Amino acid sequence: MAEPQGFLRVQKREAPKRPVSERIRDWNEIYLPISPVQRNAEVSTQARRCMDCGIPFCHSGSSGCPLGNLIPEWNDLVRRGRWDEAIERLHTTNNFPEFTGRVCPAPCEAACVLSIAENDSGGSVTIKRIEQTIADAAWENGTIVPHMPTIATGKRIAVVGSGPAGLAAAQQLTRAGHDVTVYERDDRLGGLLRYGIPAFKMDKSVLNQRLNQMRSEGTHFVVDCEVGVDITVAALREQFDAVVLAIGALEARDQTDIEGRELDGVHLAMEHLVPANKESEGDGPTSLSAHGKHVVIIGGGDTGADCLGTAHRQGAASVTQLDYNPEPPTERDDTISPWPSWPLLLRTSPAHAEGGLVRYQVAVRRFLGDEQGRVRAMVLAEVEVHRDAEGRRSVVPIGEEVELPCELALFAIGFEGVQPGQLLDDLSLERTRRGVLECGPDWQTEAPGVFVCGDAHRGASLVVWAIAEGRSCAQAVDEFLMGQSELPAPVHPAAIPMAVARR
Repeated sequence: MAEPQGFLRVQKREAPKRPVSERIRDWNEIYLPISPVQRNAEVSTQARRCMDCGIPFCHSGSSGCPLGNLIPEWNDLVRRGRWDEAIERLHTTNNFPEFTGRVCPAPCEAACVLSIAENDSGGSVTIKRIEQTIADAAWENGTIVPHMPTIATGKRIAVVGSGPAGLAAAQQLTRAGHDVTVYERDDRLGGLLRYGIPAFKMDKSVLNQRLNQMRSEGTHFVVDCEVGVDITVAALREQFDAVVLAIGALEARDQTDIEGRELDGVHLAMEHLVPANKESEGDGPTSLSAHGKHVVIIGGGDTGADCLGTAHRQGAASVTQLDYNPEPPTERDDTISPWPSWPLLLRTSPAHAEGGLVRYQVAVRRFLGDEQGRVRAMVLAEVEVHRDAEGRRSVVPIGEEVELPCELALFAIGFEGVQPGQLLDDLSLERTRRGVLECGPDWQTEAPGVFVCGDAHRGASLVVWAIAEGRSCAQAVDEFLMGQSELPAPVHPAAIPMAVARR
């Protein structure tokens, strides 16, 4: 059983980071590597803080881990130094714990019982750090090996998209004995894991080692192939018994109505992140560098923080991040977001500790250009956010306008759903008003034998949700093809799609 008073005896300790002065000079991961000695001493000690609560909100209900990770169980195994058993337990619910341990914002920690009274308990268990350490130790020790299918069903499945949802679905279906081929339109596999998330958050060797495991298990991969263009939908459906759409929600939100939006130097966030990630992969200098420029990032979320850290490493002259919302509180307000719900809090990423300025309750009014048509400044105004009775948001200027130097502006204000294209047209699939693809409770779209999962179904969301939906979709596809399935069914109630709720 767990150590009931461990949280009283052990102080919470987050993973140590590399010094700012060092890490902004390279693209290596920001956290210090951990030795086997530290692993057995520090991380095992942190696992002692888990109480194995009677109701483990960290992985149950609507607020915890969407994957249903059995967190108290592998915490206890780590506490006792049984690392090989811990990765086995972790893999029963999560195909890629080395991904989620690095990039998930950890709703499990927000739902941890110890987070009810942060000041008294010392805060939540460091679940995310423990998860990553379990996975990294398993790779280091050679514990993670290919899981070869024991049967061959003769069924062929195409997975379109190689992000976390597509990879999770593909691995589950391959292990069930199906012949699975993953199609990726980019030149490398991984989707946003590859080209959206910077290497300083997740080194791409972490992704590559998992892809190598999947290849060894029998999953096939095809890159530089856009379904609907390089291979027709008709040809795909003729060759395969089922198709899984895991194409993401990459249609970026823009503000084309802002005066000066057309100026050179005003870009969407992904236009900055993708070439920067390609440079770190060895493809040569980025086509859009922040070096020596005054950079302004419009948007306060994770994508904005990724742009912030990237701009630091490229040598920006200054970086300012804009958020039209008020500055969030530093402590949970139970009247707004009571435990165990995701709290409305001021969150700063490691990139914010590297420099730059965040300005709240401001919005862009217009961009100013020079004689060559390049952006040189932007005009801001203080704003208030209002919502009408139906929840529609409006941003209302309330203050004087201020001019801010700007030689590179990046819109990081979210995504509007699946990108339209030949694939959807040929399948006769229409996007909902939220920009996503509808499906029934069996994950099947209106096109027979065509399934959808991940951001393409849910909208832009977390890696942990993408994996959860990929696993659930795989179980539905297996049952569709075989009449029954031994793959795990959805463990989280919200991982069961409801078509009406998606409209």
